[in-house]
Amino acid sequence: MNGDRRPFGALRSGSVALVGAGPGAPDLLTRRAAQRLAEADLVLYDALVDPAALALAPSARRVFVGRRAGHPAVRQAFINRLMIRAARRGRKVVRLKGGDPFVLGRGGEEGLALAAAGVPFEVVPGVSAATAAATLNGIPVTHRGISSAFVVVSGHAADAYRPILDSLAPHSATIVVLMGLGRLEDVAALLVGRGWDPRTPLAALLGASTAESAVRITTLGEPDAAGLGRRRAPGTLVIGEVVRLRAALVSTGLAPAKAAG
Repeated sequence: MNGDRRPFGALRSGSVALVGAGPGAPDLLTRRAAQRLAEADLVLYDALVDPAALALAPSARRVFVGRRAGHPAVRQAFINRLMIRAARRGRKVVRLKGGDPFVLGRGGEEGLALAAAGVPFEVVPGVSAATAAATLNGIPVTHRGISSAFVVVSGHAADAYRPILDSLAPHSATIVVLMGLGRLEDVAALLVGRGWDPRTPLAALLGASTAESAVRITTLGEPDAAGLGRRRAPGTLVIGEVVRLRAALVSTGLAPAKAAG
């Protein structure tokens, strides 16, 4: 990036790679992500990165800079300074982020900070949980005749998702809420109030692609029937008629996640 349009090659000294770690399982990283980790001198990694992925960076110093709701967070400005300082000292830096760096992950902010500092960087896309959580659990976010679009929002704060969900006509798209378990009841009430059928299926997907993966299917009218809103595991909500396809897809061979208890 930063004007450097080199083809896929080695991570050069004094630069940063903003790398997407995908939805969890290390074998869902891209080949380029694995190569960047193998070349790294320093890896700054997020909370949702599987520890097994760090084994792909055997020679690197590894520094945890994760941010999790309800826990003390490393300030973004501090992370930016770490990247810039290490790159200026000639290090090969990997900023390892869950999912895709530019999907609700502050990757754009980090890229802007690096560009302002004159530090060469690249972005290595990752598989985002925005689609992977549903796909791995047998739910296509779009399906001919059912849904031709999907909308992705963050569940961190109501003032972020409310304007978007308020603007949607009922049943006009599949809705994906990342980090949404804690807002499950509020999101459901908002949509029902906007005219969505309370019988609309809602899937709560926990720990996609990890050993803790689990799924619970409920409806907008009974959003917290299983107490999912009180769980602390990272989770994704998928709302819409496409959720009904899961039963057929799982019954015909897709390995399902275990049920959430």
